[in-house]
Amino acid sequence: MNRKHYKLLKELGRDSLPPILIAASECAPLSKTGGLADVAGALPKALARLGFDTRVITPYHQCIKDKYFGQTEHLCDFTVTLGWRQQYAGIEKLVVDGVTFYLVDNEFYYGDQIYRGGDEEVEQYAFFSRAVLEAIPRLDFAPEVLHCNDWQCAIMPMLIKTQYGGKPQGSLKTLLTIHNLAFQGVTSFGFLQSLLGIDPMFMTTECLEYYGQANQLKAGIIFADRVNTVSPNYAAEIRTEEYGCGLQGVLEEQSYKLSGIVNGLDYKVFNPWTDPNLTTHYSAKKLSGRAKCRAALCEALGLDISPETPIIAMVTRMTDQKGFDLVMQAMEPMLEMGAAFVLLGSGNWNYEQFMRQAEYSHKGTVVAYIGYNATLANQIYAGSDFYLMPSRFEPCGLSQMIAMRYGCIPIVRATGGLKDTVQHFDGKNGTGFVFEHYDCNGLLWAVGQAMEAWQDKDKMNTLIRNAMTQDFSFAVSAEAYADLFLEMIQ
Repeated sequence: MNRKHYKLLKELGRDSLPPILIAASECAPLSKTGGLADVAGALPKALARLGFDTRVITPYHQCIKDKYFGQTEHLCDFTVTLGWRQQYAGIEKLVVDGVTFYLVDNEFYYGDQIYRGGDEEVEQYAFFSRAVLEAIPRLDFAPEVLHCNDWQCAIMPMLIKTQYGGKPQGSLKTLLTIHNLAFQGVTSFGFLQSLLGIDPMFMTTECLEYYGQANQLKAGIIFADRVNTVSPNYAAEIRTEEYGCGLQGVLEEQSYKLSGIVNGLDYKVFNPWTDPNLTTHYSAKKLSGRAKCRAALCEALGLDISPETPIIAMVTRMTDQKGFDLVMQAMEPMLEMGAAFVLLGSGNWNYEQFMRQAEYSHKGTVVAYIGYNATLANQIYAGSDFYLMPSRFEPCGLSQMIAMRYGCIPIVRATGGLKDTVQHFDGKNGTGFVFEHYDCNGLLWAVGQAMEAWQDKDKMNTLIRNAMTQDFSFAVSAEAYADLFLEMIQ
């Protein structure tokens, strides 16, 4: 506990920090499909270093059972009612890397995919929301703050304030973190009502209603005590028509409780000095290992290029959000500038086919690994020279921070968390290359700036050290979350 927190607690007449329960649909290292899992896994460890008792409740997905079955402790089980449905809910306790996880067990909902899509996914996480709230009084832990993440948990603040008054759960303070506003948990009111017994009086524009349907994220924004996004710039952007995904009016009305906190990285996981995935280790003070990592990457991927050819890389979902339409337009001009290109990712079929064809047409210069490989991802960060993120929108983005941690210089569009975390290089100061407008000309201008810097090895070494010495650890983010949690209990 730092001095500021100690002083505030004394002013509040308390001698301890509020216990925090993080509710998330996925959580590293147990389950992961995206950046949400990294945040849910790293934040409790960073908060623990500040003195907070922070634990996580998440579904007991099949991928967790496959790895940790037999290591859990059964705490309790009970029946969850979803309309006419009666479903078993078991709570298993698991401690990994010093973090306590409560796993909501149900084979019917969590025996296969983490996200089933459509109304099946709505039902998956309606069950989870109800099970979490019913489990809280049964845990060996009494949280004061429930930290809900994305639409899958966004109905919880509404249920707490409308169905749990007078019960232990009713006193919980709630924080809703929006990781990506584009996903909102929209379904028919009739279906959501049948699952959770929501009173029809809440099917109004002031609560759940959204173009004739029920919007769970909207309800969370309205009913949560505080709302935050994963970067300050994104918190501002989502109040505009361009980025608000139809909820900009609601977010403007609720702006008094809206803030942005940049995500962080788990520096024990992402560390080029200790990363077991790398053939050679290095640091900002000892950069020589990067050249060896680059040579190893070229050999592994079959890149037939000279040391003077810069490698531009992407590790990404191949979607419109990630700016892949710009990548398609810019591919030939980037190669003509003298760059090689490496992609690790999957997504839109047309984008995948484009990359396969690009690899076929430019053997030895373009590599397209369609799929995902965590070991290869870290090797790409360590062995590539530039990291491309031309996103149409980007709530926070972790890839650009991982890239900088590994000395791979980001080329990004100034949007969301990219604008918050990457500063354009002026020859001495800065950490990457930033373009403003979402178009191919802007992207190619930034690539041109990167290629120009590449020709000056002293400038490149300065740039690499600038990037690698940035502090994107979760220690910084945790301080901001701690301030927010303490503000909530005043």
